[in-house]
Amino acid sequence: MDGARGPLSTRESKAILARLKSRGEQTSIFDRHLALEEGIVGSPLVVGNRAVLLQDGPSTFEAMFTAIRNAKDHINMETYIIEDDEVGKRFADALIEKQAQGVQVSLIYDSVGSMDTPREFFKRLTDRGISVLEFNPVNPLAARADWNVNQRDHRKLLVVDGQSGFLGGINISSVYSGGSFSESSKSKQRRDTGPPWRDTHLQLDGPVVGEFQKLFLATWEKQKGEPLAPRNYFPQFTSKGKEVVRAIGSSPDEPYSLIYATLISAISSAETSVYLTNAYFVPDPQLLAALKDAAQRGVDVKLILPSNTDSWLVFHTGRSYYAELLEAGVKIHERRGPLLHAKTALIDGVWSTIGSTNLDWRSFLHNHEVNAVILGQGFGAQMRAMFEMDLAVCNAITLEEWEQRSIGNRLRETFARMWQRLL
Repeated sequence: MDGARGPLSTRESKAILARLKSRGEQTSIFDRHLALEEGIVGSPLVVGNRAVLLQDGPSTFEAMFTAIRNAKDHINMETYIIEDDEVGKRFADALIEKQAQGVQVSLIYDSVGSMDTPREFFKRLTDRGISVLEFNPVNPLAARADWNVNQRDHRKLLVVDGQSGFLGGINISSVYSGGSFSESSKSKQRRDTGPPWRDTHLQLDGPVVGEFQKLFLATWEKQKGEPLAPRNYFPQFTSKGKEVVRAIGSSPDEPYSLIYATLISAISSAETSVYLTNAYFVPDPQLLAALKDAAQRGVDVKLILPSNTDSWLVFHTGRSYYAELLEAGVKIHERRGPLLHAKTALIDGVWSTIGSTNLDWRSFLHNHEVNAVILGQGFGAQMRAMFEMDLAVCNAITLEEWEQRSIGNRLRETFARMWQRLL
């Protein structure tokens, strides 16, 4: 475990873990899971952080703009999608303003995710001194690193002055302009963006931000970006709060997905509850077995999945597993209304994760992803409250009803599953 001034002693680490365990339910997740996770991930548990749960675009964007306005040294942003729309232009203006004030701004965007964004949008940034890097260009002639069009940067990461970090599922796009819990949100839909999207993001302040900074800088170097301007990327850290957080980055360069392996170990260690909310659900055999095994040993396993989606194949592939999961005792709920895009998990009320990782083959095998794991009952209670709010606007899927679905839906599921490894 690390603190604001580096590695903690064995005694300090044990004391923190004992305190966490004493606040939670009677669960051995701190005994069994943490030891396994440490061997899987390798990155430290970092104490002394402040974690703020951000729900939907408006609250997330406002928090990000506040951090950008207050930046003094540098801003590092990494995103799958940045669109040339109202929100994208607002971010561009804010970044250009900070660059003009002497704050060095660096941006990584994914070539596929931002394919519809005109080149002029990025040229406006570079013309004003912002360092811009296109991740894995679709055009092989533009590639700086080894070209592999199937590898994508799906991360959503913002690091400000090395001390504040943002991550989760929210891209830079106006589809997030509306809230998703208000009944009036339907009447406020913009014609150009469609219905609001339901998503979750996280703000972190404190020493763990240094771990996310390392991930950004490693991606920049791996993609052979121009050398970044000298800045104080790793400032003197101070304690900002009481949260214990682990930063986890996954990439196809690793022998396996670190985030996926961590999640599997957490589900396998669960004793009371597994609550997953995910936009794109295409489970592989190991995840499927972990969920079923947990339910069969008496763990309360609940999945919140979308009732509508922007990916027809993913939607019906996920549904093709419903019968198998329901028969094992897994409870499945489909969220009504706004398009669900969140990627979160809460296990035993004390192990939480928020990030960019979907529960599909693409995230596990081909994407660069980033998640945070937050330990403790306090933050877990916030996650539980958010899960219950989503649950209140869901339709429960029962095995009896599911077995009565139409032949057409069964055929769609069969067809979609044929493509699951490509999704």
